[in-house]
Amino acid sequence: MSDFSMKVGDDGVAIITWDTQGKSMNVMSMQGFADLDALIDQVLADDAIKGAVITSGKEGSFAGGMDLNIIAKMKEMAGDNPAKGLFDGVMGMHAILRKIERAGMDPKTNKGGKPIACALPGTALGIGLEIPLACHRIFAADNPKAKIGLPEILVGIFPGAGGTTRLSRKLGAMGASPLLLEGKLNDPKKAKAAGVVDEVVSPEALLDTAREWVLSNPKIVKPWDEKGEKIPGGAPYHPAGFMTYVGASAMVNAKTQGVYPAAKALLSAVYEGAQVDFDTAIRIECRWFVNVLMNPSSSAMIRSLFINKEALEKGANRPAVEDQTVRKVGVLGAGMMGAGIALVSAQAGIEVVLLDQSQEAADKGKAYTETFADKGIKRGKTTPEKKQALLDRITATSDYGALKGCDLIIEAVFEDVGVKAEVTRKVEEVVGADCIFATNTSTLPITELAKASQRPEQFIGIHFFSPVEKMLLVEIIKGAETGDRAVAKSLDYVRQIRKTPIVVNDERFFYANRCIIPYINEGIRMVAEGVEPALIENAAKLVGMPLGPLQLTDETSVDLGVKIAKATKAAMGDAYPESGADDVLFWLFDEGRLGRKSNAGFYEYDEKGKRTGLWTGLAEKFPVADEQPDLIEVQHRLLFVQTLEAVRALEEGVLEDIREGDVGAILGWGFAPWSGGPFSWLDILGTPYAAERTAKLAETYGERFATPALLKEMGDKGQSFYGRFGPKASADAA
Repeated sequence: MSDFSMKVGDDGVAIITWDTQGKSMNVMSMQGFADLDALIDQVLADDAIKGAVITSGKEGSFAGGMDLNIIAKMKEMAGDNPAKGLFDGVMGMHAILRKIERAGMDPKTNKGGKPIACALPGTALGIGLEIPLACHRIFAADNPKAKIGLPEILVGIFPGAGGTTRLSRKLGAMGASPLLLEGKLNDPKKAKAAGVVDEVVSPEALLDTAREWVLSNPKIVKPWDEKGEKIPGGAPYHPAGFMTYVGASAMVNAKTQGVYPAAKALLSAVYEGAQVDFDTAIRIECRWFVNVLMNPSSSAMIRSLFINKEALEKGANRPAVEDQTVRKVGVLGAGMMGAGIALVSAQAGIEVVLLDQSQEAADKGKAYTETFADKGIKRGKTTPEKKQALLDRITATSDYGALKGCDLIIEAVFEDVGVKAEVTRKVEEVVGADCIFATNTSTLPITELAKASQRPEQFIGIHFFSPVEKMLLVEIIKGAETGDRAVAKSLDYVRQIRKTPIVVNDERFFYANRCIIPYINEGIRMVAEGVEPALIENAAKLVGMPLGPLQLTDETSVDLGVKIAKATKAAMGDAYPESGADDVLFWLFDEGRLGRKSNAGFYEYDEKGKRTGLWTGLAEKFPVADEQPDLIEVQHRLLFVQTLEAVRALEEGVLEDIREGDVGAILGWGFAPWSGGPFSWLDILGTPYAAERTAKLAETYGERFATPALLKEMGDKGQSFYGRFGPKASADAA
């Protein structure tokens, strides 16, 4: 059955309805394009048809975008010349959209043609907006939940089916930049204010309004198809336009540091396309789009941030047990972490019991949700009624009896084994036998904490990242005796609060902290070696890390680093690796420079807490060496020290799925998103080179860079991580 169907009314208006089979939201496929093309041909060929309206059969949405697996298929089908296959395939899409846009008009006079409108019931993303942009008028239902935009840049590509060229010519480079370069999504009214859609009407009147417009004998030629086209804001060599492109180039480089190929390619397509006719501009856009698709960074980002992320959110590694939807959650500890967990749970419609030692502390935790909602009201994102409904879902208390009826407990109390054990025992005296108990900890072993529980098979770790409401990742940690139902309950809960889960096995620091702590330590260690702090920080940012290791230490606090170092040393004893990082960290601690919270750390701050620059006093204790390492050397130390821990986590069974390793790294601590994550980065480098490079780093800097046996073996065999451990490889093995 086709994804597109058409009915022609008595008035001669054809209604083309997009309804992807077996999907809750429309997704474009190659067959879908062929079906749409055939229906447009019918519209243009039949004299009885006066025009058409393209709409959706899905309630509340138009389309979620393109099936990105199509791109992979285009490459495969092209064989030895994937770039040509991609170019021809994408130009085929352009031809269909251009057919809609020209609608049978005379190529010389622009006369004739049939009006084709698009009626959006709701969300329209990616190709779901590129098709409407090719139509002659866009009508959007007044649906405040709808999101309209082009988010491709967020997964490492840019709008390549004409969206880049059409939007930049419709709005001008400046007007289009938030949507193209930032992937900004708007509700229908804001989309109209931005000039993206033409009319916003009530959902009930959507189709009738679009049909009436088709019958009104409207002018349908687009501005870029008329002689003397003037691009809003000016063309590149117009005085105003010239300054726009200079500013845009500076902005792109400032934000991407040159490591994200899609942003630069997009700007090139807009700049070059604005100097030629529209059809040539489309070919330029296509060439730049293919250039990005052929870049391994693009493939890695699409795989990790779209395909893998979506698979994990849909339960790719969920045990086969019955539905474990959470109805009532108890949150123990109303500090910043507990308050955040209560907030996101209430937002998901879950009843919450927020418990602390005193009623005052519990009320303070609930007030966090009130403050959050008040900010939302000021920004027009919520209403007083919704705020009250949110608060009504949270019961703040100091009474353990209120936990009766909870099917999930999330403990977020002080990071102390004794305190957590006491809380565990108190909870189990109250809750039912089926209740799952989760501890939110970033460092304490789950198996050890589970010893306090009467039901260790129902005890699990759920590690949130701070601030909870903003961070997308949740790390679920299985203890030695954790059962499948506890894992399924945790995964279903994370799905309810709309975050991305990864499931790992119990080991010191689990996965995220196991990788990020060496990154921080390596940066601090370089300070002790005399490497210029500015070189360390900028090297990190130039390779795609969101924060340099020194700034990250200031943000998380120096005293936390000291605490972790002391606890690790106590646990490991003689096996603890002494390093210059501890010398720097402990000295800063003794000096009272605890980071942002004390307005003094590796950086200096003004009275408002704004960073003013790296602290010059650091060099008095740890002088800068006369000879500095080159940029690549610093970057390799910072990236490999994280990546090797990811490989060891896989090798030791802490990670069971490399998809979780890549997605977790990007969402958890911002590991160079352009790379697709640590395993994708190793595949881009090639395991033979990675094994050779780490061996040299180990010779120079020590055993922390020692090549893991798994990486050495794969390097010797010329294997890739996704070739050996990816889902396709697993399916073939099965």
